Amino acid sequence: MTLIPRRLCTSLIVMCLLTAGTCSDESATNRNVVPVGNLTICGQNQRNTSDKTCIVDGDTLWLGGVNVRLKDFDTPESRTNICGGFTEIDLAHAATDRLQQLLNGNAWTVETFGIDGTGKRQLATIRIDGVDVGDIMIAEKLARRWPDGEEFWCK
Repeated sequence: MTLIPRRLCTSLIVMCLLTAGTCSDESATNRNVVPVGNLTICGQNQRNTSDKTCIVDGDTLWLGGVNVRLKDFDTPESRTNICGGFTEIDLAHAATDRLQQLLNGNAWTVETFGIDGTGKRQLATIRIDGVDVGDIMIAEKLARRWPDGEEFWCK
C-alpha cells in the first residue's frame, strides 16, 4: 500500500468541506471518508484538469484530478474493446449509473494501492460501510471479479 497522494487527499478534504460533511485523514491506514456528494458522469470530451472529479465508467473515476481505477473487479465497456455488442454497452451504462448512485447516496472511504499496469491510474478500493463497491457490483451482476472472473457479457 502507498500513501494517498497529497493532491488526491487535499481534493477529498476539499470535497468534504464543500459538501459540509465530515472527513477523516487517517494516513496510517490510507483512508479518507467521503460524504454523500454529487459526482457526475464525465463528459466524453471533458478535459483532464487538476480538479476533475467525475465517474468515467463502472470501475474508473477521477477524484481531484487523479485518475482512479477501482481494483479487483471489472465492468463492461461502452466505447472500446466491446465483445458483447449492444448487450455489453447497455450493461456498461447500467454499471456506470449504479456506481454513481452508490457514491452519491452513501458516505464512502477510498484506499489507494499504487499505480495500475497502464502506469496512468491510481489503484484504489472504495468501501461503503466497510463493503467494497466492487463486491456490490459483482453481486448485482454488473461486474466480474478481476482478473479471473468470466466476462459473462461477451456471450
